[in-house]
Amino acid sequence: MAQQAGLSRRALLGMTGAGALAAVTAACAPPQPPAGSAAAKVQLPVDVSDTDKIVNWANWTAYLDYDDKTKKYPTLEAFSKETGIKASYSEDIDDNDTYVNKVAPQLRAKQDINRDIMVLTDWMANRVIRDELVQPLDLISMKNVWRLRPSLQEVSFDPGRQHSITWQSGFAGLAYDKTKTSPVKAIADLWRSDLKGRVVVLSEFRDTVGLIMQSQGVDISKDFTKAQVEKGMDEISKRISDGNIRRVKGNAYLEDLKAGNAVAGIVWSGDMFVLRAETGNDNWEFVIPDSGGTLWSDNMMLPITARHRKNAHKLIDYYFDPAVAAEVAAYVNYVCPVEGAQAEMEKLDKELAQSPFIFPTESYIKQHNIQGFRALSASEDADYSALWAKVVGN
Repeated sequence: MAQQAGLSRRALLGMTGAGALAAVTAACAPPQPPAGSAAAKVQLPVDVSDTDKIVNWANWTAYLDYDDKTKKYPTLEAFSKETGIKASYSEDIDDNDTYVNKVAPQLRAKQDINRDIMVLTDWMANRVIRDELVQPLDLISMKNVWRLRPSLQEVSFDPGRQHSITWQSGFAGLAYDKTKTSPVKAIADLWRSDLKGRVVVLSEFRDTVGLIMQSQGVDISKDFTKAQVEKGMDEISKRISDGNIRRVKGNAYLEDLKAGNAVAGIVWSGDMFVLRAETGNDNWEFVIPDSGGTLWSDNMMLPITARHRKNAHKLIDYYFDPAVAAEVAAYVNYVCPVEGAQAEMEKLDKELAQSPFIFPTESYIKQHNIQGFRALSASEDADYSALWAKVVGN
């Protein structure tokens, strides 16, 4: 088992008020796997796992436990030691659209992209599954994936979880540096005169526009209209034109926060804990806006051209070991998808085991009006994506 890593975040959680919340009961019996696998139904490339002991993983920035001293990923090192499989880990993904637009032409042409696992958000997972750009998973071969939290086991974009397994979930909300500005608790606070040109927002429109729509009274989990989406985008367009928003970015938005060019913004929850640890600035505060936050999940999937399929399955299953999942969660501070991880976290850090940003209760989600952006039809997806591209200038 890998050594404990990233637990300096215990001090960070003390600032969130998380310690006062009750811990979630983590352990429950996992469901039984389905009787068969979809893998045999698709023509797949030859699996060279038995002779080529490697696995290549594309993920987002600051999304796996990392040791600054050794410059390595402790749990990944432990996986390689345990299995003899060399894991190549790349922080390739800054934005869902940017990454998929780059690799999709190769995948459609069945050209190897030299990645066996990629991690994409629910809505993009929906798209690549629909477009047959990913392989079915050999679920029967994995003994731990059935520890997936019950609320994540059935998703509309991948019935039976035949092509995707949750990596982490998280919230989109607001963040600000307490030493540089007064509290930012509502969307409207971002447009204060003292923050003009010092605000960054996410290029993922379901998060940025979703939060704006919530502040305009829209339930983004239900059947909203195109007019409501356009109203939310119009607000962002106005704030860009007025100079309130400095930049609209993918994961690279963290660079503006690190450099001090931006002191507030629409952000992803776990990133703020990483930002505190990497900069030594404990003054970054993450809050769910008073009008509500968004909830999303990122998913591990095998590109259709992946040639180390067996090795990829072993790596995915390894990260559903509750002890391993707890180590990752202690570092990234995102919502952990693994049943049993909370009990393991109790052994590492009791305060983190009570964090609503890692183990949220249903009452916490309801109280803070945290919603998932509803699934879009193919035509809505194309339409709204085109509108958003015009807003952000892509």
